[in-house]
Amino acid sequence: MPPSQEDEGSPAEPKCKRRRSSESCSWDILPVLSEEESQRITLLQAYAAPVLSKKETSRLVREVSAVHSLKSLQHLKRVRACKDRGSPHPLEMLLCLALAKEKGHVPSLSELLPEGQVNSCGLGQPFLVLVPSCPPLTRPQFQEASAHWPTSFHENKEVTKALTGQQFSREEKARMQRYMEQAIEVAQQGAERGNEAVGAVFVDPATEEVLAMGHDCRKSNNPLLHATMVCIDLVAHRQGGGAYNFDSYPSCSFVASVKGNSGTGAADLFDDAGSSVLPYICTGYDLYITREPCIMCAMALVHSRIQRVFYGTPSPDGALGTRYKIHTQKDLNHHFQVFRGILEEQCQQLREKWH
Repeated sequence: MPPSQEDEGSPAEPKCKRRRSSESCSWDILPVLSEEESQRITLLQAYAAPVLSKKETSRLVREVSAVHSLKSLQHLKRVRACKDRGSPHPLEMLLCLALAKEKGHVPSLSELLPEGQVNSCGLGQPFLVLVPSCPPLTRPQFQEASAHWPTSFHENKEVTKALTGQQFSREEKARMQRYMEQAIEVAQQGAERGNEAVGAVFVDPATEEVLAMGHDCRKSNNPLLHATMVCIDLVAHRQGGGAYNFDSYPSCSFVASVKGNSGTGAADLFDDAGSSVLPYICTGYDLYITREPCIMCAMALVHSRIQRVFYGTPSPDGALGTRYKIHTQKDLNHHFQVFRGILEEQCQQLREKWH
């Protein structure tokens, strides 16, 4: 038999009353970005030179670029305004990268620019500069890179808003807090039965409906039943599938996908043409979980096509930010967004209490 279901509304409300903290939404929610997006800018040494006359700039750019194309550094602007406002030369031009063997030595213009190919009379004495080796992917990286040399930047505004805490409205954060509170409460109920204190809630963000909630069930002698795996299986149950029986765990529940469902989970799940009327497992859904998922759970979320994951507190072996970042692996056929920090302190206390 599948777990107990309710035809309307959300899974059964936990017995303890949901708290309404006076510090509501005082937590910060942060995106878990890829290594490329979160790392510091790496720098390379290059040679630049003052432009002695603005009128010569276009010609010099054309001739220098023909000799030193900088194809691997196309994010760099060739010319910048001189940082020294007192300089008689308002512009500076990037010439080429410095070679490691030239460390400490600044070649002359004749050494850097082949005679006959570049008329270097419009340039001053070369000097060393630091330039970013890769294009910036986030605004913090752009600001850091631009402090060294002007750089092109194609901004992902959603990432910028997430990094500055502006991606979610006050109303959205209030809903997120309620979902995580449910995950905390179901985690407590699981811990009282001797399981790991981890709780999870699946939500359809389009309808704001809680579809399933569950906790770690490894005490049942099944090492696969982490909270994430339990909830994925509960979502499968509501679609007429599912592999496990959670009758012994009444806190693990799901909402029947069809009103009047008799309990088999299979009624009226297909249209007249035989196509499923429901999305594939977790497509378009959000997961709220008290603790960062492990590698097994992270890969299960990839295969179930989750849309977003929100976790409260990191885990030493976590696969969505701490030890690995499975959701950013480019060779996977599905990617999802990950955020951390919702009620982080409460989620950490939950772990410490039942550890």
